[in-house]
Amino acid sequence: MSEPLFVGVDIGTGSSKGVAVRADGRVLARAIRPHRTATPRPGWFEHDAEAVWWADFTGIVRDLLTADGVDARAVAGVGVSGIGPCLLPADTSGRPLRPAILYGVDTRATAEIAELTAELGAEEILARGGSPLTSQAVGPKLRWLARHEPEVWRRTRRFFMASSWLVHRLTGEYRLDHHSASQCDPLYDLDARRWNGAWAQRVAPGLDLPALAWPGEVVGTVHPAAAEATGLPEGTPVTAGTIDAWAEAASVDALAPGDTMVMYGSTMFLTVMGERPMRHPALWGTTGVRPGSYCLAAGMATSGSLTDWLRDLTGSDFATLLAEAEQVPPGARGLLMLPYFAGERTPLFDPRARGTVIGLTLRHGRAELYRAALEATAFGVRHNLEAFADAGARIDRLVAVGGGARGLWTAVVSAAIGLPQRIPAETVGACFGDAVLVARALGAEAEGWNPVVATVAPDEEWRAVYDARYPLYRELYEATRHIGHALADSAL
Repeated sequence: MSEPLFVGVDIGTGSSKGVAVRADGRVLARAIRPHRTATPRPGWFEHDAEAVWWADFTGIVRDLLTADGVDARAVAGVGVSGIGPCLLPADTSGRPLRPAILYGVDTRATAEIAELTAELGAEEILARGGSPLTSQAVGPKLRWLARHEPEVWRRTRRFFMASSWLVHRLTGEYRLDHHSASQCDPLYDLDARRWNGAWAQRVAPGLDLPALAWPGEVVGTVHPAAAEATGLPEGTPVTAGTIDAWAEAASVDALAPGDTMVMYGSTMFLTVMGERPMRHPALWGTTGVRPGSYCLAAGMATSGSLTDWLRDLTGSDFATLLAEAEQVPPGARGLLMLPYFAGERTPLFDPRARGTVIGLTLRHGRAELYRAALEATAFGVRHNLEAFADAGARIDRLVAVGGGARGLWTAVVSAAIGLPQRIPAETVGACFGDAVLVARALGAEAEGWNPVVATVAPDEEWRAVYDARYPLYRELYEATRHIGHALADSAL
């Protein structure tokens, strides 16, 4: 038989990805499956678990196992991750009862957030759970479900996220990793690292909470039906998995205290690891990936989705836009943009924030707009890193990951934050992290699988421009917030 292979699959917002990795860390096969995210109403974002999560997983695994050079019999373990925190309500057998309600981009539970915050107390929620209640939290979504879809709620006994549901389909186990659970505010006690039973019963009475495990812990093996559906060998070990950003941190070994990850994707996401719980009212305090570890997390609402919007609006392509933007000096010839085109998550927690461009003249074109968009996301990263520092987090080492972690964008971000970014050899992301976690769980030596191959240092001339421009960025939001809110309200 061939040497062991480790399979990792990640379910994303707009696509899912998978890899088959050898014991030396070399990626032997890759697969990707695009899919659609349903938006049945403004502010609602949903996935059909069967048609998206399971169909993507089975299709990707079959693509991997039939790729050149892959021996399906050599698969030693499977790791999974996915978008989250999500809410997939299910009955006692794990059968979905409606499409999954997605993570913080889904803002339907605004009233429930306010209600639970008033009921339990904002300070107490932060002290017990580590995070304020926002659209990212699962608890308010559970209460929304009970209130607005009582027939679904009446039959709901279990809830899943993308990774935990895949684990259930593969093994039959009802498990959730500690990190994902720590984003189920206010159902999880961060200091005790266990479910907060009293609050869980208050928020979601009668719900059967899953047993907890750490992301890299083996929680079961592939059962016969799953083996037939996927082509995976029956009995293959499966790890608990976790939310995609934390699997991404595992992919670049950004798991030690002080390690900070900046993930360049449709949204910008940041994590910093610590040895003890860290709390900030404008961030998410969670457990980490390694047993007993902790994390602070931040997430912007747009980044790559903003550059996608500009590409589509201008009818151009990324190569052209980047080439043109590289010719624009820092400061975008007097343009300043707020990137809140889908509201903003951390550190504003303002779903009614709106995108803004100021300084426009007739001489500005798509190149300046594109440069201004990159700079806007860079200022958003700086804003979040300042919140990390306010919370007492130590930032020793910053690693860039994701599809956008290259070229002009990373150069702009490093100049704006005044810190170097390390670029790893493999930036495929969370699915590679899934393979890392399962390899380590099975005793394989995964250290050095993904070495740093480049460092992006701050350009000091650019940095001076951005140091002068950043206070204006912060001031612009405060000056226009009431206008953005009024426009958001009028558009409903």
